[in-house]
Amino acid sequence: MREGGQPPRGAAPEPPALPLDFGRALNPEQLAAATAPDGPVLVLAAAGTGKTRTLVYRVAYLAARGVAADRILLLTFTNKAAREMLERARQVAGAAVSGVWGGTFHHLAHRILRRYAPHLGYGSDFTILDRDDARQLVTSCVRARRLERRDFPRSAVLLSLFSTAANTETPLERVAQERFVSAAAGDLAAEPRDVLAVHAAYETRKRELNAMDFDDLLVNCLRLFREREEVLRRYQEQFAHVLVDEYQDTNTIQAELVDRLAAGTRNLLVVGDDFQSIYGWRGADYRNILSFPERYPDARTYKLETNYRSVPEILVLANACMAAQPEQFQKTLRPTREARHRPRLLRLRDGDEQARAVVESVRRFRQAGYGLSDIAVLYRAHFHALELERALAAARLPYVITSGVRFFEQAHIKDVCSLLKILVCPTDELAFTRLLTLLTGVGEKTAQKVWAGLGRRFDARDPAARGRLEAALRPAARAAWRKIAGALDELQGAAPDGSAGGRAVEQFAQRFYEDYARRTFEEWESRLEDIQALADDMGRYESVAAYLNEMALLTNVDAEADAAREGAGGEALRLSTIHQAKGLEWPVVILLWVCEGMFPSPRTLAENFGGEAEERRLFYVAVTRARDELCLCVPELRRMRDGGVIYCPPSRFVRELPPRCVQELRRVSF
Repeated sequence: MREGGQPPRGAAPEPPALPLDFGRALNPEQLAAATAPDGPVLVLAAAGTGKTRTLVYRVAYLAARGVAADRILLLTFTNKAAREMLERARQVAGAAVSGVWGGTFHHLAHRILRRYAPHLGYGSDFTILDRDDARQLVTSCVRARRLERRDFPRSAVLLSLFSTAANTETPLERVAQERFVSAAAGDLAAEPRDVLAVHAAYETRKRELNAMDFDDLLVNCLRLFREREEVLRRYQEQFAHVLVDEYQDTNTIQAELVDRLAAGTRNLLVVGDDFQSIYGWRGADYRNILSFPERYPDARTYKLETNYRSVPEILVLANACMAAQPEQFQKTLRPTREARHRPRLLRLRDGDEQARAVVESVRRFRQAGYGLSDIAVLYRAHFHALELERALAAARLPYVITSGVRFFEQAHIKDVCSLLKILVCPTDELAFTRLLTLLTGVGEKTAQKVWAGLGRRFDARDPAARGRLEAALRPAARAAWRKIAGALDELQGAAPDGSAGGRAVEQFAQRFYEDYARRTFEEWESRLEDIQALADDMGRYESVAAYLNEMALLTNVDAEADAAREGAGGEALRLSTIHQAKGLEWPVVILLWVCEGMFPSPRTLAENFGGEAEERRLFYVAVTRARDELCLCVPELRRMRDGGVIYCPPSRFVRELPPRCVQELRRVSF
């Protein structure tokens, strides 16, 4: 047998003698995949079926066959995952697996470029820019072209555009047009040609500094393989076997890197689940895994369908969900655990009743023996948890948000509320300063100087005060202020009610903040959704002042809950978006707002190619996070700021479920 475990051409492969514990450690599905013959292999690992164990034993199996450790490449999406897999492989196979190349795609590219970067015009001692370094460099390029004085995108947004273009191999001009040309106001100074000019300057500066950013590692490694055949051949010969974890999350560049590396021996084993491909917005392309059998017609396909995580009733629901998605590799999760009871579907009146039902559910689960940290509340978008955060604070139930900061602590929410605060309290210097620094060319020092010039007081309803403020601003900032001032007209009167506050927030977003968000935040659309939710939420309060007071109290209660949680050893309920929950699991999962207009996301359905399919996969990921208990919350309506309501039919993902999948409960009977 040749080095690397390759049999001579034409000879039948010899099955190696396996360590005795392989058969005991793996089920038949896992064993077949871990000991698959050479050649291309696709392992479709459904949720909770032991894909990590399978990969670990694949590495051990190759070592048992005599494949040298340094001829095995294991690619993962986090270095932590690679370390854990290799440590587990060492526990199985011992020192035979020491020296395996394991790590992320970026880690591999970095190792290769350190040796061959001179072929691309870089020194081997090139610097890797971290996120802050890259932002500063882009900012300097913007300033060099004197674009910072205009309403030009922030450096973080520009870097996001550059990254999207690089990782999807899409022309940057098209990416910039999709981001900015459709802006509602139509007057953004972010024309694609300016974005392209900044990008060109950024690329030049990186060359001058002998530096690469994170995306350059992949781009330049692929370029090296495309342009220097001798380098590619060297690594094709180096790696007798290439293993890839979470293959459904690879982007265009990563998939090509893998194909080129494996082209020599064609010993490529990829593990993934097309049902769990949910990162299309990051550049991941689920078509990489779907097209694998087409690119490798002789590939062997193995399915891992025996689930060790969830009770049978949860798996019945998960299987039913994905049965309606034909353009996938069909898999049927099979249980190993004993039957329990069906997932609960809670029919609720609105978001407030949903929040009360979740609080009550948490208390009941705690009485049943679960800890707070055993329970996760998942949602499609951050604003879905607005009412729940308020209810948890009132109930003094500690919670942590793993998908970011609490709703009212987010930068864009605090920006919007600064507009309302100066109306309620004309002497609120912090709110005035925050609002004014949103304007082009206005920093904190300028805002404080203007504040002092106004006598440390600003009555937003006083035309004279508005005039003095406008006169103190530079032309660019003055034009932006006029847009904001238009929103203030919604708040005339001594004590505007919450509905008027909601209208002002909507006007503020439409006239000014939407364009600001496009320039400032990478995920600007979700932030605008949060702001609309804030406007609707405010409409239910007697006054703007009452709403702001409630916010302040909620924030302080949250701080007390944080302190209590730390004193209790970190015990807290988990709140998370579904995207952030992927790869995690809990005994109890509660899913919010499973209704049309909320989940699936209307924005994703409207803008994303194959949007419904990705939303369905997201629902599948959510329900398969649960081990013992699953609750689906289905409110009947959403309340608007003007007192109206929007009726919400159950999500299509719920309506498609056979009745036997769930135990349907009305709020009164729960």
